[in-house]
Amino acid sequence: MSGLRYIEEVVSLELDVERCNGCTQCTLVCPHGVFAMSEGRATVVDRGACMECGACAKNCAVGAITLRPGVGCAAAILNGWIRGTEPSCDC
Repeated sequence: MSGLRYIEEVVSLELDVERCNGCTQCTLVCPHGVFAMSEGRATVVDRGACMECGACAKNCAVGAITLRPGVGCAAAILNGWIRGTEPSCDC
């Protein structure tokens, strides 16, 4: 995905490919196209595009995806908008 990027090395997203059952939910709910299917299982194709919204982890019935939603720069930007303050992700 071009355009919106996160800080590549700080995304908390983790995918346990061995636990993936191939349901495709992560590819359907991810708003930034972070996931794709390969050989019947999910793969992370653009980790840096992850905004840590948590939709993939919430929709993964087998728990193959973990992340810490509400951390990092994406959360800072949203919280700044809500509070009317400058975003601060403490990085």
